Amino acid sequence: MSAPGVLSFTQQGWEQVLAKVKWALVYLDAACAESLHWGCGSTRLLEAVGGPACHLREFEPAAVGGGAEQPKAVFVLSCLLKGRTVETLRDIICRSHFQYCVVVTAVNHAVHLTANHVPAAAAAELEGQPVFEQLEEKLCEWMGNMNYTAEVLHVPLLLAPVAPHLALTPAFASLFPLLPQDVHLLNSARPDKRRLGSLSEVDATALPPELLLQIRCLVSGLSSLCEHLGVREECFAVGSLSRIIAADLANYGPAKNRRKTATGRASVVFVDRTLDLTGAVGHHGDNLVEKIISVLPQLPGHTNDVMVNMVELTALQNEEKNQSMVAPGCLAQSNDPAARALWEALLSTKHKEAVMEVRRHLVEAASRENLPIKMSMGRATPGQLMSYIQLFKNNVKALVNHCGLLQLGLATVQTLKHLQTAKWDNFLAFERLLLQSIGESTMSVVLNQLLPMIKPLDERTNDDYSPEELLILLIYIYSISGEFTVDKNLGEAEEKVKKALAQVFCKESELSPLLQKITAPETSQSRSIFILSFTPSHPRLLEEETDAPMVGRTSLGHTHDSPLQTSIGRDSL
Repeated sequence: MSAPGVLSFTQQGWEQVLAKVKWALVYLDAACAESLHWGCGSTRLLEAVGGPACHLREFEPAAVGGGAEQPKAVFVLSCLLKGRTVETLRDIICRSHFQYCVVVTAVNHAVHLTANHVPAAAAAELEGQPVFEQLEEKLCEWMGNMNYTAEVLHVPLLLAPVAPHLALTPAFASLFPLLPQDVHLLNSARPDKRRLGSLSEVDATALPPELLLQIRCLVSGLSSLCEHLGVREECFAVGSLSRIIAADLANYGPAKNRRKTATGRASVVFVDRTLDLTGAVGHHGDNLVEKIISVLPQLPGHTNDVMVNMVELTALQNEEKNQSMVAPGCLAQSNDPAARALWEALLSTKHKEAVMEVRRHLVEAASRENLPIKMSMGRATPGQLMSYIQLFKNNVKALVNHCGLLQLGLATVQTLKHLQTAKWDNFLAFERLLLQSIGESTMSVVLNQLLPMIKPLDERTNDDYSPEELLILLIYIYSISGEFTVDKNLGEAEEKVKKALAQVFCKESELSPLLQKITAPETSQSRSIFILSFTPSHPRLLEEETDAPMVGRTSLGHTHDSPLQTSIGRDSL
């Protein structure tokens, strides 16, 4: 095991899981699958399971159960063992023939006690892990024999380690900061005398129970990470929700006991990402990985990886109908040291140097395999990189030896040739123009500059902005502008932009999934989503799937009773 860090923390957790999975049918939810994907790879899990058949399945209500020849199951889950999760467990087990069930949860027992409304004082006096023990009894009951074996244990599978010093938290991808518009929703559940005046007054007691539990789950995982690192953390926060999370970690019972014996020290800084949306929606970053993630299609079920078209390495024609016949490649190469070294280099180098680094790795790999490579100097081009990649096409041994490197190489080529990459420069030019004019021009002038760019489907070319891209530009404009004066000219300019956007949405032949979510009415009584407003506030992000009041939901500005929803950025540690 390597020195303590985010990678060793994740790998140590998965080693505990792998010790349980031999000859088992393994069910994973999306967040744990992503942690496995970046931490040690599905190959490592399949090797631990053993046997010729694939025994991995997605944890969902419709998941196929185990047959008579599959007596053992392991469920690896990122969430609380409560509500729909337990119902799904019951349904899968009841339609199976399991005799041995192991349930692994990334949330520790102390948080389960909180979720079951056990007071802190009473929880401190409890012996054992009663919530897990009760579920073990239920598992045996669902298997149909109380003499069968059931285990429930906690393993902190919090992180998806993208690099040695960068990790993501896929289970909390939808946890985003509150906005000023949320205050009135919080006040709707409070008496008049205790109403909140602003976000600065919001504390943990004002939040809905579902959001509090999600925060506590995050805090539980962070505390486990600090324990693995052997550090006593000092928390700092910027933003209202970050302040609540930092306070919860500081006051978390198990963390207090851990700090007494910790030998190291660490500073933990929590930041509300919505305080700076410019970085999330801007195009001034000169990084190849940023462009790859922006333009290539998302890997299904993942929040931070993409699909790489691998057809070029087969005998099939590179046509759209053939792309679904070959499993896609991806960016995560946890079991390929050479590819992982290249990936880590791409994360920290500028675009031009990154492309040269990809070329260098391809040349070295081809030379080691004695492939007939033709060296060329100068700027690395997509055609040149593809010619190197295709040298591996008819050499199965070389293809297998360097599969991870070839996936990163193809991702680079497909990104460089993508139409969206060419449009990247258009975005950058507009953003630079905006930065130059924002101090000299009023907001109404800036919006009038944007207006000719808002074109409906029947008037757009490949160089024009799509509806999603127009929303990104609007977010950039309002985020970079800061405070400004609202006057008659601004009102007129905003009305023109609203009408133009409404026309664009109405003339789309089919709305993208993002636009469908943005334009979906919240209730049957909601009015038209095309009534937009552009108050100078930050957008808020996706809501949880819950029937609780919509606190922390996504909106661009404020609409009277129907927020315009969007999603930008992801949680990262």
